[in-house]
Amino acid sequence: MRKKIRDRILRAITKKVFSACVVGIIRKNRDRIIMPFGNFTFDADSPVVREETVFDVASLTKAIPTSSLALQLIDKGKLNLEDKLINFVPKFRNSDRETVLIKHLLTQTLNYNFRLSEYKNGTPDEILDVIFTTNFKSAPGTKSFSTNATSILLGLVVQRILNEPLDKLGKKYFFEPLQMKKTLFKPLQQFKKDEIVPTEIQEWRKKLVQGEVHDETAFVLEQKMSVGSAGLFSTVPDLLNFLEMLLNNGSLNGHTYFSPELVKQIHTNQLTHIGYSMGLGWELNQPRYMGNNCSKETFGKTGFTGCVFVCDIKKEIGFVMLSNYTYPHRKENAGLINIIRKDIADIVFENL
Repeated sequence: MRKKIRDRILRAITKKVFSACVVGIIRKNRDRIIMPFGNFTFDADSPVVREETVFDVASLTKAIPTSSLALQLIDKGKLNLEDKLINFVPKFRNSDRETVLIKHLLTQTLNYNFRLSEYKNGTPDEILDVIFTTNFKSAPGTKSFSTNATSILLGLVVQRILNEPLDKLGKKYFFEPLQMKKTLFKPLQQFKKDEIVPTEIQEWRKKLVQGEVHDETAFVLEQKMSVGSAGLFSTVPDLLNFLEMLLNNGSLNGHTYFSPELVKQIHTNQLTHIGYSMGLGWELNQPRYMGNNCSKETFGKTGFTGCVFVCDIKKEIGFVMLSNYTYPHRKENAGLINIIRKDIADIVFENL
């Protein structure tokens, strides 16, 4: 397995799909494998990637910590799937304000029909107002549509209930107890740039983005709040800690993060009624990046910068891959990274 992964990642680096990558694999109750590759940039004298190199994990933020915090609240009876969004975010006021439920946020079934990045030149309040007022293209719960806006709303719900910013909540309830020592928002407050992989030479910001959230609207919103859709930075060893907890049905080292019943909902399809596959708070059974060798209960999440987190509880194995796919510039074919994710997944899950 190691040789196949190494050959596949080095081939991608040679073709300049990304310059930096770390792959980590863990089996339940077994030792982990962590394989770093490449340099921070395509310059040979740039820093070498190490096991604990920090990456912008982009939309993994939607699951860790945003959805995970909401799932904990559900587990503890402090939040219900049938609760209305407006009970926690009264400023939400589009034409469906009375029918948007927490379950729609956790299953990404609000059809906004726009990309929030279109509003990156607005102020934080203007961007939030777009989220609060834009009408959906279809009724809540009737169409799967993954968008940053939905996770931003979920983050606001969590912060309203627990009365703390999302970054502090993630640290308090997951990162510190799971010993995820290099997982945080705004990493430049704690780490040097030579510990953090750059993501893009971005025309919009007119500079190299390194240690700042890559997503444009999250970058703007961070002036006001921690954002539920993007902004988390992490390492493969840290994310393997989270993955190990999930493989152990929500518990690790004597600490329970989720009940087994809640974990089951994560890898149970919540959207059979609309012909789509989605677990509670996590994507489910997505062969485009999970490959063809995993079980149909496999769940995970990807990120635009080139990362992926995949957990197969049935086969008791999972993997994490972090990369800087958007360096030096985002690719015209944004789906190219899924070919590599799928290849790695097929290697990890083959013959199991």
